[in-house]
Amino acid sequence: MSSVSTADRILDAALGSFATRGYEATSLDALADGLGVRKQSILYWFPSKEALLEAVIDRSAGELRAALEGSLDRAGNGWARVEAVVRSVFRLAARRPELLGLLRELGRLGPPAATRLVEALDPLVQRASGFLAAEMAAGNMRKHEPRLLLLAIYSTVVGMVTEVEVLRAFGEEPTARSLVRRRSEILALLRSALVVEHETPPERAAQAS
Repeated sequence: MSSVSTADRILDAALGSFATRGYEATSLDALADGLGVRKQSILYWFPSKEALLEAVIDRSAGELRAALEGSLDRAGNGWARVEAVVRSVFRLAARRPELLGLLRELGRLGPPAATRLVEALDPLVQRASGFLAAEMAAGNMRKHEPRLLLLAIYSTVVGMVTEVEVLRAFGEEPTARSLVRRRSEILALLRSALVVEHETPPERAAQAS
């Protein structure tokens, strides 16, 4: 087995444990036992538990950024871009629930771990802030402070999605239908809070008559 594959296996195991058991409850001894390697093999690649957490954050942030930026690159304009990001997060919840579990755990841990994630995702945050500011200036979205709005959207979406990950941790598998329903609910909530619905000319004419 190649050394790169060993490092990836360690990162995968650590991500799963941090996301479900929590950082403090995860031990290098338990990770080593689960992987069938010696603890020293983990320490060869990651000299401490803190270094392992940092590596997990960096790799997970890269995966999250790639997924969300890919969705934005394929999306249209305006509301379609917000919808694309929400759909992308829900796809991650179904395919990679441990990533969303890690977000929840980092929020609980706070700095410096949470700060490391925020800094890694900052280019995406800057891009999203610029988009929201432009939409507000164009009158397509209600005016708010863009970064505060992003924080509110993040808290709402991730909070709802990580409920799915919590259910899995307790052995209750969410259904595809329940995921679709949650996604529809949050999209409806965000659209009503953000989008300025412009009247079409026939509607204005009808009101004027």
